This record gives sequence, structure tokens and C-alpha cells, in this order.
Amino acid sequence: MHRLNRRQVIATALACPVAGTARAQDYPARPVRMIVPFPPGGPTDIVARPTALLLGHALGQQIFVDNRGGAGGSIGADFVAKAAPDGYTLLMGTVGTNAINGALYPRLPHDPIEDFTPIASVASAPVAIVVHPDAGFATLASLVAMAKAAPDAIQYGSAGAGTPGHLAGAMFCSTAGIGMQHIPYKGSAPAITDLLGGQIKVMFDPLQSVLPNVAAGKLKALALTSRQRSPLLPAVPTVSGSGWPHFESTAWWAVFAPARLPAGITTRLRTALEKIVRSDDYRSKLGNVGVQPLSVPLAEFQKSETAKWSVAVRNAGIALE
Repeated sequence: MHRLNRRQVIATALACPVAGTARAQDYPARPVRMIVPFPPGGPTDIVARPTALLLGHALGQQIFVDNRGGAGGSIGADFVAKAAPDGYTLLMGTVGTNAINGALYPRLPHDPIEDFTPIASVASAPVAIVVHPDAGFATLASLVAMAKAAPDAIQYGSAGAGTPGHLAGAMFCSTAGIGMQHIPYKGSAPAITDLLGGQIKVMFDPLQSVLPNVAAGKLKALALTSRQRSPLLPAVPTVSGSGWPHFESTAWWAVFAPARLPAGITTRLRTALEKIVRSDDYRSKLGNVGVQPLSVPLAEFQKSETAKWSVAVRNAGIALE
């Protein structure tokens, strides 16, 4: 009896990795849901839909987008964090949901790093520093000079407290040694309206939001926060190239799954997504809105970004419920 039980144990132990391999090989056997933690039509939705389409083609199964907005993306992210780690619920994560919100929301019901399996980065967009053409700032250096001459007299707008634009502005003020007053808006559109009307002088916002007005000459872009210039605005310098080396602050998007996703499924998803992100088809589907494909080792990138943005949140002195 003892010998039989021992054989059974050995057989079971040998069978377990085989069963795990079979599950990974058969995945996905049904449609996969990709949670977008923001409303339809926004920047994250714009990235998620071509990603889901091409990932579905690669896996031979439908990847359908499920928009669950609210609380800076935390509601949708929390849904994924608590989902079964079987590969059938994915998150189109953002710099907000998976790097900023842990510092921004003291009572966040999940851990943005520990409660997710990082799959692959997919896209990024620089933050643009834009002004009204009549604001009197010809360059970023002239804006800094005026801000130093009159501390806190210049107001800069963003899409809201804790957004990449707000925190990029706070990071730049700290780097440049200046003080500007932050004016948070409920989204990019009302902030752009006030910038166009002259109610505020400066705005920090992801490039895709302000690009149409910059292209039309209604706004002037002083600099971009990415390491490299944008091919859409080749004449606009970067912050790092304007006298503040090493400064970088970008919005980004990446695919995550719940923690403890089986290694075989993780590998299959990562391999498919990395191939998609490198493809011309994906670049074309993202469109000419300032969003670029991004392919970096996600786990390390997320940790470094979390550290960087945590400092920005602390320096900005903000916390949201």
C-alpha cells in the first residue's frame, strides 16, 4: 500500500508540469477580455484597440476591449488585480495605473507591482510643454528665466491633479529650480480652451492632446519631455536638449495580467506582443497622433518609473482619496 501511494505521488508529480504545459499550449481556448481603465475614445482606448486586434490575430482568438473607467484608472486596474490568473483577463495598464497611483492614492486597494504580472510594454507618448503664441516665451529657457524672476506668478494647466502632465510639470519645476502655480482641470479639453483664451500661460499635457492646435499654429510647443524629438514635430526640441540633461517624463502603456500568471501563458503573450509592437502594421494603426511603439523590459521599466514618479508625487505634495 505504501509502495502504491509512493508511485501515485511520483506519477502525480511528473504529470503536473505536463498538465501545465498543455494548458499553456491550448491557451487561449476562448475569448480574452482586455480591461481599459478609462472611458472609450481616450488615449488609453486608442492604444488598446489596435493592440487587442493584432493580439487576437496572433493568438487566433478574439481579444475584446472592456472599458471600466474611474478613480484615475484604479477601478479597472483593481478588477484585473483580483481576477483569476488564467490569461483571460488582461489590463491595458498606464503610467498612471502601474507607476503613479501607488503613491498618489494612499488607500489603493491593490499593489500596482505585486498584484500584477508584467507582460509587455506597447506604446509611449511625450508630454508637451505648450504656450499661447502671444505668451512671450520664445523658448523653454525664456520661460524658466521669467519664472525665476517672478516665482509662482506663472500658472500652468494640466488635465488634472496627479496626471502625467501635472507631475511632469512638478518634476520640471524641481529640475529647473523654479516655482509655477499648478491649475488642475477636469480633462485636457477645458485646459486647452483656457490656454487658447489666454486664461493660463502654459500647459503640460501628452502630445496627442495638443498636437492639432500646435499643428494649426494656435499653440506653440516649447519642448517635449521625451529623450528624442518627435517625427511629427521635428523642429521642437526636447527638455534634455534644451539645457536640462537627463530629464525624461513620458506617458506609457503596457499589458499586465493578474499576479501568478502561469509562465507558459506569460511567455506566449509576451512573445506575441513584442512581435506586434515591432511591426509596421502596429505603428500604422496607432496613427499620427504622437503615440509611438515602446518595447522595453517591462518589469524593470515599471520599477524604475514607479520610483521616479513617487518622487514627483512627493515633491508635488499631493494625495487623492
